Amino acid sequence: MIVAGFLFATMAVFVKLGSEHFAAAEMAMYRSLFSLLFVVGVARMTKGATLRTQFLGPHVMRSVIGSVSLMGYFYAITKLPVATANTLNYTSPIFLAIATTVVLGERFSNWLVVAIVLGFGGVALLLRPTFAAGTEGPAAIGLLSGIFSAWAYLSVRTLGRLGEPDWRVLFYFALVATLLSGAWTALTTSFHPVTWSTAWMLLGLGLCGTLAQLAMTRAYRTGNTLVVGAFSYTTILFTTIFTLVIWGGGIGWMEIAGMVIIATSGVLAMRVEKKEDVEEAGFES
Repeated sequence: MIVAGFLFATMAVFVKLGSEHFAAAEMAMYRSLFSLLFVVGVARMTKGATLRTQFLGPHVMRSVIGSVSLMGYFYAITKLPVATANTLNYTSPIFLAIATTVVLGERFSNWLVVAIVLGFGGVALLLRPTFAAGTEGPAAIGLLSGIFSAWAYLSVRTLGRLGEPDWRVLFYFALVATLLSGAWTALTTSFHPVTWSTAWMLLGLGLCGTLAQLAMTRAYRTGNTLVVGAFSYTTILFTTIFTLVIWGGGIGWMEIAGMVIIATSGVLAMRVEKKEDVEEAGFES
């Protein structure tokens, strides 16, 4: 998940650069289309790989939910301050903790829940979201993107239990997301021409988004759900660092405190997981 966080933050840099040339809907479409072509290419070159699945229903559900979450997040970015949109989207680990316990019946240490809440507190302190009058609708959509993200991650966990590989999960998500974001683009905006001077932005966006999606899928498919959720906050940490390095600007004590809290939540989650693994191994022996 740390790898995914780094790659998602890198993708955000390309989104920021590309926003001067393309609409949010277009960038969502190009990102999904790159992922789709990438997975199809890898599948064709891999002996014995097949994109067919026995679990089409769960794949479609995960893909639609994830696509709606992605488009809701991009919409929120265009209507709200970036910090506010990111904070709303990163409520997903909290909703994921609730859903994992209620839906899957998994039980976690209370300290893991503390790590999740602590990490979100660090995000809020680092980004300091603001809500202007008249933004209730976009804010609600941003919050829904976080809820749908949690639902999508839960679906990834379910597909992992069914034995579905990461690249197949990504294929169906990319396929549905390309279709939905393409329709969104056609209905809401006009397509902007892709030139040599802008193609590298889309290429970077697609490559980083694809690799990040694969890493995130592997993390949620095989790892402890709440530990992965705690480490997902590293995306905000990396994004802040990249913003300071590339675009400059100062950093105050509240931002530093937010970074420290996010890092602390990850370390706490990791230590709790290791302790639980040791205790479980001792019990089994």
